[in-house]
Amino acid sequence: MGENEKHADWNAHLYNAKHDFVWKYGSDVVALLDPQPGEHILDLGCGTGHLTAQIAESGPRVMGVDRSAEMVAAARLAYPNLRFEISDARKLAFREEFDAVFSNATLHWIHEPELVLQGVWRALRKGGRFVAELGGKGNIRNMQEAFDRALVELGAGNAGEVQPWYYPSVSEYAAIAEKSGFEVRFITLFDRPTGLADGAAGMRNWIVMFGADYLARAGEARREKFLGRVEEILRPKLFRDGQWWADYRRLRFAAYK
Repeated sequence: MGENEKHADWNAHLYNAKHDFVWKYGSDVVALLDPQPGEHILDLGCGTGHLTAQIAESGPRVMGVDRSAEMVAAARLAYPNLRFEISDARKLAFREEFDAVFSNATLHWIHEPELVLQGVWRALRKGGRFVAELGGKGNIRNMQEAFDRALVELGAGNAGEVQPWYYPSVSEYAAIAEKSGFEVRFITLFDRPTGLADGAAGMRNWIVMFGADYLARAGEARREKFLGRVEEILRPKLFRDGQWWADYRRLRFAAYK
């Protein structure tokens, strides 16, 4: 995770403590990957390494890469027997080294999908597969509308000015993958409402972890007003039984070289 230049210094402790849903939900994507003993697999945007380790349990050789030095340091500390490196997903330098590339909750941070897909294609051996999940079209629609509305009301920006994420449709992403040389054999878009930890503080925790661009636009002096207004707007839709729910939609695919 954290491939975007502006998100190169993620808080690995906060990520592990409050946002473990990111990698726990990734277990389904690991099942789609179906890692085999003896394979060489790249985990692209490995975060703190939990899914890298889960993939390694099946017997392949696994390497994790992430843009964030803090995430890589945390992964190395947690899993000293695995290999983790700092690398930008847009600038992969591998050449036909991997049987599979895996990615969970990383690709929606990168606005240049062509660069990622081209680098992954080069990194794979012939017949290799790219299996991944990212935020898809309509992901956090209610949340993003509330972020925009709060910025407008505070006089801090216009709707749509802040665009930290890339949430493609099925047809859009499949077309880019095919143009990059892949055969897309599986791709699906689905709703996945996701409960946030910490009760009433869940939404602001999410924004602090993932919505830094919005907080920066609001500015330090208006930070609390921004967070409070977002909570007010979203409470009727996304807060129930003492917990916040993020309105996630995920795009999951398997593409072959």
